[in-house]
Amino acid sequence: MKMTLSLATYLLFLHLCNLAMGNVDPSPRMIFTEKEKAMTRFSLPHDPPVQILLEDQSDTVLAAGQSYLNTYNFQNHKTSHKFMRWERCNSISSEHDCSYNITLVHQKKDANQLFVCGTDGNERVCCNTDLTMEAPMCLSSENIAKLIEGIERFNIKEGEPSIFIDSEQSAALYITHSGYDESVGIHKFGKARVRPKNHHKEQHYVGLVLSKREEDPSQSRVYGFYREKNKDTGLFSEMWIPFVTQVCMTDVGGPKNNLQFTWTSQMNARLFCGDPERKQHFSELVDVSTVDADRWQDTKIYALFRNEWGMSAVCIYTIGDIEKIFTNSPFKGYTKDQMDRPRMCVDDSTKLPVETLKKTEKTSEMEQLVHPVGNSGLLLFNHQTYTHIHVDGSPNKGSSHHTVIFLSLNNGGIHKVLHNKNDTFLIAEFRPFNYTEQISFILHPSSKKLYVNSGSQLVQLDVANCSQYGETCQDCMLSRDPYCGWDGTKCIRETNGIWHDAATGNLAICQEHAAKEFPNPKKDVVRFHTKHFLQCPVSSRHAQYSWQHLQISSSCIGKPDHCFYLINSMGPEQEGTHTCVSEEMGYRKILAQYQLQLGNKVQDPAVLRSISLLPKKNLVSGLTQVPNWKSKYGYGGKRRKETCKSTSAFYLTSASRKSWTIQRRKVDSSNISSFVYLFIYFFDDHTFCSSLFTCLEKGTTCCDFAPS
Repeated sequence: MKMTLSLATYLLFLHLCNLAMGNVDPSPRMIFTEKEKAMTRFSLPHDPPVQILLEDQSDTVLAAGQSYLNTYNFQNHKTSHKFMRWERCNSISSEHDCSYNITLVHQKKDANQLFVCGTDGNERVCCNTDLTMEAPMCLSSENIAKLIEGIERFNIKEGEPSIFIDSEQSAALYITHSGYDESVGIHKFGKARVRPKNHHKEQHYVGLVLSKREEDPSQSRVYGFYREKNKDTGLFSEMWIPFVTQVCMTDVGGPKNNLQFTWTSQMNARLFCGDPERKQHFSELVDVSTVDADRWQDTKIYALFRNEWGMSAVCIYTIGDIEKIFTNSPFKGYTKDQMDRPRMCVDDSTKLPVETLKKTEKTSEMEQLVHPVGNSGLLLFNHQTYTHIHVDGSPNKGSSHHTVIFLSLNNGGIHKVLHNKNDTFLIAEFRPFNYTEQISFILHPSSKKLYVNSGSQLVQLDVANCSQYGETCQDCMLSRDPYCGWDGTKCIRETNGIWHDAATGNLAICQEHAAKEFPNPKKDVVRFHTKHFLQCPVSSRHAQYSWQHLQISSSCIGKPDHCFYLINSMGPEQEGTHTCVSEEMGYRKILAQYQLQLGNKVQDPAVLRSISLLPKKNLVSGLTQVPNWKSKYGYGGKRRKETCKSTSAFYLTSASRKSWTIQRRKVDSSNISSFVYLFIYFFDDHTFCSSLFTCLEKGTTCCDFAPS
């Protein structure tokens, strides 16, 4: 049974590995490393930042650490270091006794105003602070007084999803608590303190989404996305179950003794991400990213999933589809006749009927699953372990139908992906660090600068640096980058003038398709019988690369990021032009060209004449009879006499002073003139590279030496 299961699992794994989404290439087209000019960086303090926040200026970000609020300006390379001061610490003489660590930061409408929460391990404190102050002070205000009162004993975990809603009258904080205890779920702090009911389930939240209903504010909701540990430990059961949950913003809990201070509006529905026909399923929800729309129903949720084989997938859901499930689906295990309750948000949840509250306590999970928008299935499927997702729904003004997705890898890299109605294309991989690191990142929406932080560094990536794709129209259009386009002379960001969107990949707008001549071929003189490498720069990983020489095509050797051509033994047949060519989508481009010339040819006529006057027998039959050969170099060995035919020749096949042999090969016996300089090269250059001894006369005895 165990063997059968293992084989079945293995075959299923192979099946999944061979699945493809249309014409999607799972590898990035280009890779940009930390050496790129479009990457600039700052070193971070000892403790890593809790959160990175964007400033009004496009090249400035705020890093909130456990005790500091640092501003980094990537334009002038200046840093502003500020330490947080806490109001309740002013009356305490020892600063050590009042050491709060920042756990939560939210920007208010004014970017210089922050809402901050911290903890000393025992209690929590939240407050407002002003970044324009030299030493920002944590101060309370009237509109957050109730919030502060309710949160003092709540354990705020670093990295938990949260939403801060600020108004002049009051403020509210929605925050999750993940894990396996009685506090797990969505919590609300503000005028009303509302908590989840006890359910004894292990849940891990990855995102909260605010959905405001302008036409009817009373129906506004907060959606939470989480994965739940499956209590079914059966052999074929998934470890995790992905869920979306909703709570009404007007919900303040039930009446006294009946769900008081507990959600009365909460409902949960399972998410499906996979391909039913291929029995493909991704159940571990990792992260979500939201793209807002003019209509709340059209707001999209891009959800990142993993499966137990470490493969990743992205599925898209809409708030409208989620709302339909919560409005129309029966509750799990019941028909609508057996169990139903109001699905709309109410103005005063404390006045809900007791019967409704009892039903709420009994169940909150829906029978039907939420499927991707239009049952579209997987948007992206890759054999990579992704950790975070961020989606830019407006890459440029004229490309509303294009979307750019950023996905962080578990090794510290970031994938940039194009998505439109027709396909998905992996544009590039960014490697901001030369070491493996867990990262987080945030995109500045207007400047298209990506800010990536590890435990020790903060890096700015210009992900709209269009010049990095190349100088030609074809290079630009093959990038398929929605941030870029061709203006007739170069690849640039969106402009008000003539601009061809590169996301289309339309090479027809480019006038020339043939490969141009290489301007300056490199000339190399290579010694006989030496190994020699030719190197070609690799840019696009989607292109095919080859070396052309004398109408013969050879493939590359080496790693994916290098295209090498190895000449094992330099000889006359390797002389001439070697050209490295790439071909992609019909576009052929010359990337490198070398002119190779054989070195160490004897040109002195006197030397040639003196050698040519030696007796033929000395040249052909007795190598050891050449003056000073044996005595000078100490070479000896056994002779094996052999009669040469007119088409025979002998080459030296080893290149060591201690070991050498001669091997028979076919040659053109009419080319006797080549014998002279090859023979001289053998005697004058003691490295003993390739030497040719041609039988000058049919029937002449030749000597084949074996190692001593």
